[in-house]
Amino acid sequence: MEPTGLTESTALTGSVQAMEPTPELRHEIDGLRRELEEHNYRYHVLNQPTISDAEYDRFFRRLQELELAHPELDSPDSPTHRVGAPVQEGFGTLRHRVPMLSLANAFNADELKAWDVRVRKLLGTTGEVTYSVEPKIDGLAISLRFEAGRLIEAATRGDGVTGEDVTSNIRTIKDIPWHLPPYCPENIEVRGEVYIGKDDFRKLNQEREQLGEPNFANPRNAAAGSLRQLDPRITAKRPLGFWAYGAIGLDGITTHYGALEAVGNMGFPVYPEVRLVTGIDAVEALYQRYCETREAMPFEIDGIVIKVNSLADQERLGTVGREPRWAIAYKFPAIQENTRLEDITVHVGRTGTINPVAILTPVNIGGVVVSRATLHNEDEIVRKDLRIGDWVVVQRAGDVIPQVVKAIPEKRTGEERLFQMPTTCPVCGAPAVRLEGEAARYCTNGLQCPAQLVESLRHFASRRAMDIEWLGIKVAEILVEAKLVKDVADLYALTKEQLLALDRFGEKSADNLLEAVEQSKSRSLDRLIFALGIHEVGEVTARLLAKEFRSMECLAAATCEALQAIPSIGPSMSESIVDFFAEEHNQKVLAKLKAAGLAMELAETPDVPPDSPFAGREVVFTGKLETMTRGEAQELVERLGGTAGSAVTRKTSLVVAGADAGSKLDKARKLEIPIMTESEFARWVAEAQG
Repeated sequence: MEPTGLTESTALTGSVQAMEPTPELRHEIDGLRRELEEHNYRYHVLNQPTISDAEYDRFFRRLQELELAHPELDSPDSPTHRVGAPVQEGFGTLRHRVPMLSLANAFNADELKAWDVRVRKLLGTTGEVTYSVEPKIDGLAISLRFEAGRLIEAATRGDGVTGEDVTSNIRTIKDIPWHLPPYCPENIEVRGEVYIGKDDFRKLNQEREQLGEPNFANPRNAAAGSLRQLDPRITAKRPLGFWAYGAIGLDGITTHYGALEAVGNMGFPVYPEVRLVTGIDAVEALYQRYCETREAMPFEIDGIVIKVNSLADQERLGTVGREPRWAIAYKFPAIQENTRLEDITVHVGRTGTINPVAILTPVNIGGVVVSRATLHNEDEIVRKDLRIGDWVVVQRAGDVIPQVVKAIPEKRTGEERLFQMPTTCPVCGAPAVRLEGEAARYCTNGLQCPAQLVESLRHFASRRAMDIEWLGIKVAEILVEAKLVKDVADLYALTKEQLLALDRFGEKSADNLLEAVEQSKSRSLDRLIFALGIHEVGEVTARLLAKEFRSMECLAAATCEALQAIPSIGPSMSESIVDFFAEEHNQKVLAKLKAAGLAMELAETPDVPPDSPFAGREVVFTGKLETMTRGEAQELVERLGGTAGSAVTRKTSLVVAGADAGSKLDKARKLEIPIMTESEFARWVAEAQG
C-alpha cells in the first residue's frame, strides 16, 4: 500500500472535538491506519521508508487524537496499539518475555514540560523528578537473553511482541559478550541498540562503490541491513557496534542508572555520557548541549531519551498502549538544506493510488545524500506552489526519504514548469481518476495493473494474511514480469518447471516457495478475507465477517443492510465489501481460489459450554489488561459463545474494565451496562471452562 493522499494539512488540523463521527471522519481514520501500517512495514521490515519521521509522527498523532475523541471507532489492530511492524521473511521468530515498547516523542520544550507535569501528577509529587538522560542512537533495537551466563537468544523489536531471531548474527558483534561473569543473575535480558559509527559508515559505502554496489542511505539503514543478513558471515564483515540501554532481571537494583552501571560491569558497552539530572529545566539544558555537539558525535543520534530514574516510580507510572509513561524521546529539530527540484515522477501503490515523488539534485543533509522525497498528492504540490526546476527547502530529521518543505520563489528564473498529474496510469495506461472527496488519483485498472498486482501479492502473502514465506516483493515482481501470476489465485497453479526457468530460482528456492504456497491453503477463512485486500477491511473486521457469515459464499451474497447489522461495520465499509464481491474479476479469482482448495468456510469450533455466561452476549473491553492481551480476551469470549465488540452501544451486554479505562467505561455507566474487573472476567472464564 502506498500513501493514500493524506496531506500535511490533514495531519495537522489541531484538536478534535468529540462529536458523532461522520463518514468523512471514519474514512480519514481508516486512511490513516492503512497509511501508518504501510509505513511501519517499509521502515521496520524493508528498511525502505518513503516518508520522513516527522511526517510519520504527525500522521500518528492525528490518528491518536481522533481515536481519543472517538473511542467507539478505536480498533485493537490500529497502528496506535502496535510497535513497529511484522518480522521480515527468512528469519525465525522469538516472542519477547516482556514487550519491547516504543517511546512517545516531544518536539519542543512545551511538550517536554507537559510530559514532566503528567509524570509528577501521576506520582503525586510537587517536587522535581530525577531523570536519566542519554542520546537516542539511530540504530536497531535488540533484545539479548542470557541463561546461566550464556547468550541463548537475540531478537529484533519486530512488532513489540514477536521479533526476528538474529542470534547467529548478533554473535558476530564484538561488543556483545557471549558469556557473563559468574556473579550475574541466572536469567537476564539486556536491551540496547545495534549501530554503525559515522566513520565506519563512510568506509562501508566507499567499499560498496568500489564493488559496484548501491550505497546505504544512512547508518541506521546500514546497521539494519547488516544485521538482517541470512548469512552471518556477511554480518561479521560489517562494522557493527552495540550500546546497552537497559536490562530485565537484575537483583537488588533500584534505579535505571544503577541498572546501566550493573550492565556495564558485566562487560556490555554503556554510553559513558549518560547523565542524572533533577528537574525538567536541567533536561532542557542538556538537550541544548546535545543540539550543539551532535554533529561531532561518532554516531548518528536523532534526539535524547529521558527516563524516570527510580525503578519503583517506573512501575507506578506503568504504560499506556504502546508507550511507557516513564520515558520520552525529545527529538532534534529537522535539518534543512536548499536544492533544486529537477523533476516530479509518480509511483503506483497497491490500492491504485498514483503518488508523486520529487526528484532532487543530490544534496547532503546531516551526513546523508538525499535525491528523492515524497510529495503525497497533487493538492500538496499546489498548496506548496512547487514547480519543476524550483529551488526548494528540503527537510530531514534522521529520515531516509525527507520532505520538501517549500519552494523558494525568489530564485525563479521563469523557466520553471508546472506539474500536471497524469490522467492515465504510468504503468498500464488505464484512466487515472480522482473521486469526489479524495485527495489522490487512482488507476482504474485494478489488479490488471502490474504495479497494483505486485503490491497485492505482497499483502496476500504477508504474515498476518496467508503467511507465504519466501514470497517477498522481489519475488512478486519477478512472477508478475514473467506473466506467471496475473492474480493472487495464480500462485496456486505455479509449477517447479516454471520457477526453474526464472533467473532467481534454483531447486531449493523453488521447492521452498511451492511448499509455502501449499501450506497457505490451510489458513482460516478470516485470514483469507483479510488477504483479499478489501478496502477498509482489517484483521478484526475479517474475523467478524467470518464468524457472522461462516462462508465466503454467504459473505459474497451479503447486502449492505446485512453487513451494517454487524457491530463496527458502517455504510462506507459495507459498500466497499459489496462492491468488491460484485466485481467480475474478483468473482473469478475467488472461484480459482476455491478450486485450488483454500478454506472457503469457517472451521467448526468446539461446542460452547451449555452454561457459558458469555453465550449470546456482546462483551467490550476497555483499559489495560494485565494477565492477557485484549486479542486473547476477545478470543476467549468468542470461544465461549459471545461476541467481542469494539464500541459500547445499547447492544453491549457487558464491559470488562482494565487499568486506565476511559470513555468506554463512562459510556457503559451512562447506559447502565454491567461492568466487571479483569479478575472477575477471568473467574467467569474459568467457571465456563469447567
